[in-house]
Amino acid sequence: MKYTYTPEGVCSMQMIFEIDGNIVKNLKIIGGCPGNTVGVSELIKGKTIDEVINTLKGILCGNKGTSCPDQIAKALEEYKEKYNV
Repeated sequence: MKYTYTPEGVCSMQMIFEIDGNIVKNLKIIGGCPGNTVGVSELIKGKTIDEVINTLKGILCGNKGTSCPDQIAKALEEYKEKYNV
């Protein structure tokens, strides 16, 4: 299933997830720092939604109060709530 999320408070503009059951199969991040966003996207492939949330939630970027990794966690929390995963 494709799931699209619009992050807040970060440089990235859109996150497009491919999720199969409880597994993150792919993530494409539009905008943001390419090296970091591509790297994080590769690192979460094949992990469960909860593994990703537990790993990335609360990571900050400077004084923004959030980060792209934190926004990934927020997106997956929203996904879980919306689809009762």
